[in-house]
This record gives sequence, structure tokens and C-alpha cells, in this order.
Amino acid sequence: MTASLPVVAITGATGFVGRALVQTCALLPNVDVLAITRRAHGVQYSELRGVQFSNIGELSSSMHWLPVLTGVDVLVHTAARVHVMRDTATDPLTTFRAVNVEGTMNLARQAAAVGVNRFVFISSVKVNGEETAPERPYTPNDFPAPVDPYGISKREAEDALRQLAAATGMEVVILRPPLVYGPGVKANFLSMMRWLYKGIPLPLGAINNKRSFVAIDNLVDLIVTCIDHPAAANQTFLVSDGEDISTTELLRRIENALGRPTRLIPVPEWMLRAGAALLGERELSQRLCGNLQVDISKTRNLLEWSPPLSVNEGLKATVEHYLAGLSK
Repeated sequence: MTASLPVVAITGATGFVGRALVQTCALLPNVDVLAITRRAHGVQYSELRGVQFSNIGELSSSMHWLPVLTGVDVLVHTAARVHVMRDTATDPLTTFRAVNVEGTMNLARQAAAVGVNRFVFISSVKVNGEETAPERPYTPNDFPAPVDPYGISKREAEDALRQLAAATGMEVVILRPPLVYGPGVKANFLSMMRWLYKGIPLPLGAINNKRSFVAIDNLVDLIVTCIDHPAAANQTFLVSDGEDISTTELLRRIENALGRPTRLIPVPEWMLRAGAALLGERELSQRLCGNLQVDISKTRNLLEWSPPLSVNEGLKATVEHYLAGLSK
């Protein structure tokens, strides 16, 4: 590390968001980067300027962080137990709380104790809820209404972090992204690309909802902005690409980026929801058919920030990475 430069530490450094953030911060001329992960394997940062790599183990309430955090100026916390569609834990809420609340607060308390100036917490739009009314996007000031254990754990962590900030003076910045996509995306988004690439007809050609998404490059750009922006201190922000589209439109744009013909069957939404209910897939149908919009006007105005990538640019980068992987 260069002693004269501020140090930005990033947890979850080999995760989807953390990896992209480390690679971006390594290009910044005015910071050194500490990339923290739970395992020694994964992405190596030895070739990146000013990046030190440290593995510390699983995020927990008993982890000893002080030797790692000493000298850190800003801590960006991306590590978490993430939402899963079919959780097999006996008590999911307790399991999420152990990592996302107790583990996070153990980290945050020790960060405050060693003099970390700012704690940037990557939360989730699930703190707001699961679905918005038409043309009624979520705002940062809405009363939180999380539904599932993941969202509840993120809300509890947010509340505890705000209390810690008030008690210690360590600045806390909270970001709530919706679905994040981009090169290397996994889970359902990757599955959709695979189906579309293979030309599998999907019954999703008549969905007229509105949903917010955020490209990984846009999220990382906002995180970098929040590292040192004075107006970000002790604020909560929503983030998106700035354009809300339907599930049908999303799939059509992915097909276009893939160079594939449209194979979306216009099945009525009520029929999709009824079929999903019969199959026990209500959550999936809500994700496909429901509205989930976020209002980023506070983020734009207070931070003078705009998404650098459009939806089409973000999807193009995502698809190009996917196609490049197929050729290897």
C-alpha cells in the first residue's frame, strides 16, 4: 500500500459486484485497494496497481477484523448471504440474520473502532418490498416493507448501521439495487440468455409490466461516487439504469443482442399467473409479471449522478461476454 493514499477496503471481493468494483477501483489514481474475500482462491489481484488481497474466512459475529481494517479509510461491504429462490435452510431468517445482520454489525463495529471514516453498505430493493403499484415506484423514503428473510435481514442491518453511525460518527451510506446484471451474471438472468440463445420458445410475449434493473457498471459507478462524495454521508439511495422496461421488452432486447429471432409466445398474463400458482411458482410469476420500479431522482439530484450506461449498452456487454464464453 502507498502510505499517502486513502485505502478503500472491499468485502466480497470475488463476488459478482465485489469483483467488478475491485477492478474499477484499481484504475483510480487516488486510492489503494484492499480486496477481502472469504477464501484464498478466486480472482487474483496481484497484477492490479495498488491492490492488496486478503482472505479472512466466513462472515460471522465472531470474526476478528481489527488487523485487517487498521488503516482503512472507506469500507465497501458487498459480502452477504444472498437471496435464493428455493432456500433449503431449516430456519431461513435465522440463517440470513447470522450473516447479513450479525456478521455485518460485527464488521461495522470493529470498523468504527479502528477509525474507518465511511461504511458503504450494499443492501437491496427488497428492503422496500417485492412489487410496486403501476407508476408508483419505490423511493428511499418509503416505509420499508420487506417480505422474505433476505429482505428482512437487509432491513435489520440497515437499521442497526444507522444506529451505529449516530453513536460513533462513522458515516454510513446505503445503496439498494434491484436485479443486477452484466458480464458474468449468474442465476435466472443467465438461464434466460441460455434459453433465448438456444431458440427455446417462451410464453412471455405479452407481459406489460415495468421493472427497474441495474447494469453492474452503473452500480459500480455509483459505489465509486459514494466512496468520497460529501453529500452521500448517512444517506440511502436507490439505483437503476434509469429506464424501466417490461419482462417482454427485456427478453426482446436480449434476443436482439444475441442476434436471435424472436420466439416469445404471447400467453395472457392471467394464464401465466394461474399456471404458476398450480405449479407452486408464485414467486417466479411475480418476478416475471409484477411491477418493481425504483425512483432514482434523489440519487441523480443529491449526488449529481446519472447512469453512464443505457439498458441497451448494458445488455450488449452482458451478451458479448456470454457469447465469448461459448467460444472457449
